[in-house]
Amino acid sequence: MRLKKYGLNPARIHHIFISHLHGDHVFGLFGLLSTLGMMGRKVPVHLYGPHALEEFMDYYSRFFGPLPFELSIKSPQDKEDFIFESDTITVTAIPLKHRTPAFGYLFREKSKPLNVIKEQIEVYGLGIADVVKVKRGEDFITKSGELIPCSRLTLPPFHRRSYAYISDTAYDPGLAEKVKGVDLLFHEATFSEKDKKLAALTLHSTAAQAATIAKMAGVRQLLIGHFSTRYKDPVQLEEEAKEIFTHTVGVKDGDLYSLPLKRVSGE
Repeated sequence: MRLKKYGLNPARIHHIFISHLHGDHVFGLFGLLSTLGMMGRKVPVHLYGPHALEEFMDYYSRFFGPLPFELSIKSPQDKEDFIFESDTITVTAIPLKHRTPAFGYLFREKSKPLNVIKEQIEVYGLGIADVVKVKRGEDFITKSGELIPCSRLTLPPFHRRSYAYISDTAYDPGLAEKVKGVDLLFHEATFSEKDKKLAALTLHSTAAQAATIAKMAGVRQLLIGHFSTRYKDPVQLEEEAKEIFTHTVGVKDGDLYSLPLKRVSGE
């Protein structure tokens, strides 16, 4: 229903990352997979999550029958684990401290080749093979034997964007190093600092603790969410976090963000 509301085509989904097997983080999976099946999907869907995810999906198969597409399930190790790679990004699973095995995920673009300055191609007469070498960082030698430094021929590649998703977890200063310098960090902020004891008891974080992680990690922007319903106005949690880390935003369903800094639109 949410995908439909925001105009997102479920057929475009190929990889689903599950943080942990608590209902508010996984119950929607059954409906999504059933919808994809009824749409006649044939291409595989890849699931990533805790080891119990495979057993969880066995229930789906037993009660709802086989899907018309392959369902691949991969579980990270119980440590920081490189779990997915494509031509453009890598995804690393980050163990979290919660009441059940849980993982956050770090999405990072791969390094891109250098950008060759078009005008310099003509000036120095670079061929296709030369351009490929220069993109890799090699210097260029002209027919007369003159060495042209790569730095004179290229511009740095575009910034490698990164996003970290830290779901339900107790406050863990060790996370700061694992998400160090990311452009955009989502960190759960279930409770206010005044309910710090309850956060520790339930293995959740406060808004102030999320902001502390962001500050320690030197991220560019922090998004906080997963707010407890005990708070009538979640703005108080956003304000609490901003006292520690200025670049904080409390998220709402339907908000869109461009990496690294700008909110595009919201509900």
